[in-house]
Amino acid sequence: MFLTRIVLGLRRFQQWLVAQAVFAILNVLKLLPADAAIDFADRVARWIGPKLGRHRLMLTNLRNAYPEKTDGELQEIALASWGHMGRLAAEYVFLDRLFDFDPERSTPGRIEVSGIPLFLDLRDNLRPFIVFTAHTGNFELLPVAGNSFGLDVMVLFRPPNNPYIAEKVFAFRSARMGQLVPSHAGSSFALARRLEAGGGVGVLVDQKFGRGLTTSFFGKPVRTNPLLAKLVRQFDAEVYPARCIRLPGNRYRLEIEPRIDVPRNASGAVDVQATAQMLNDKVECWVREYPDQWLWYHDRWAIKKTLTD
Repeated sequence: MFLTRIVLGLRRFQQWLVAQAVFAILNVLKLLPADAAIDFADRVARWIGPKLGRHRLMLTNLRNAYPEKTDGELQEIALASWGHMGRLAAEYVFLDRLFDFDPERSTPGRIEVSGIPLFLDLRDNLRPFIVFTAHTGNFELLPVAGNSFGLDVMVLFRPPNNPYIAEKVFAFRSARMGQLVPSHAGSSFALARRLEAGGGVGVLVDQKFGRGLTTSFFGKPVRTNPLLAKLVRQFDAEVYPARCIRLPGNRYRLEIEPRIDVPRNASGAVDVQATAQMLNDKVECWVREYPDQWLWYHDRWAIKKTLTD
């Protein structure tokens, strides 16, 4: 027991040190103008990323997804993806300043929004609905946009593994993104209660889920969480895709797409398996359009272990 306490204490101390280093870097970025900080983070991430072990996983993922591309083309996408991750970190510091959308403004700002009538319809005509997205562009801006339109959406998110960072992130998100539900064993019940009450929820659907349904993504087998399909089946919720696209000059386009019809079986019930595949197909379509704006270092195809064997 004594040794266990020592090991756990050392682990917590290591996590605290990592958190303090992250906070220090972000505080330094705060001293810079937003554009300068974001561009700087992009350059640093492009330099550091290829030196990390995850770079090998990223290139393997890209090679499996795009067998027709040359090694040079894949390296270019990988570097841009690392830059994208650097931008995500820097943008977190300036999230309040980045979201400058004003529908009354005559000149475009940093943020443009597509699908405003859908936002307003979901806000003004209450019914159960689910908005799903993926790790594309700055996906954190989507719940910020919803909150700014007065759209009350309960957002499911996966907290960082580091508890000190997770605490800061949760406090930051809660103040800007409405009601948040950390993903854990009981999170599905919270989402179910929200839908049962006629409200809306937001979920990311491109994460690895070890106990999920066997589906395909870029022609390769993956496990996909059936939660969205099961919630639709239980509450007859409407489903809307949404995404963020990075534009030149540190600008962003937020899109909410029209309602999609989920697949149903011969008896009219929601086809959970086909719905899970439909989500993958939609995300793949987004990623193929802007491949560098997705987080390729994720072990979506569960191949990390094979790379270390």
